[in-house]
Amino acid sequence: MAKHSKSIPGRGQRVADQIQRDLAEIIAFELKDPRVGMVTLTEVQITPDYAHAKVFFTMLSDDPEKIKNTVSGLDKASGFIRGQLGRRLTIHTLPELHFVHDTSTARGMELSKLIDEANATRARDADED
Repeated sequence: MAKHSKSIPGRGQRVADQIQRDLAEIIAFELKDPRVGMVTLTEVQITPDYAHAKVFFTMLSDDPEKIKNTVSGLDKASGFIRGQLGRRLTIHTLPELHFVHDTSTARGMELSKLIDEANATRARDADED
């Protein structure tokens, strides 16, 4: 099990991981909103009182318009998703869901590309000497 945040205690982390697994199934198999295509849930951060959960997701397309449509579709369907989640989880407080597009993978790829370019430039400079 991956550690996401040091501020979330062990039980809170287990709850967040279970919410992530259940939400992935609900979104993939039960959500019929055409604005929501294939999304991958990367992380769920839950507040210590379980009142709010930030759900981070990525998409294959980085088109800002598609991301905006997906976020609005997920926000519009959050009541339905939360109801389905409530049927699966036995928890005292069911968190309010906040969907956030995760840009960390795109940033990581950009940084990797910059590092590769810098290494290639360094290798060319070393060959010239």
